[in-house]
Amino acid sequence: MPDDENDGQLDELERYRRAAEDALQQLDWCIGYLHGIRKKSEAQTLSRNRQAIRQNLLHRDREPTPA
Repeated sequence: MPDDENDGQLDELERYRRAAEDALQQLDWCIGYLHGIRKKSEAQTLSRNRQAIRQNLLHRDREPTPA
């Protein structure tokens, strides 16, 4: 039984990870949109927030700034 419980926890963890990655992709779209409509300050603020989420919550490496 402990393996079943552990598998369930891993499945739940994977669902949360996927949801976080999906949310970051949506945030990427928003950042691109704001940049496209020349709201660069807002896009930069969201980009910094995105990096903080990626590094502090998901424990991922910092991504290079898009060109």
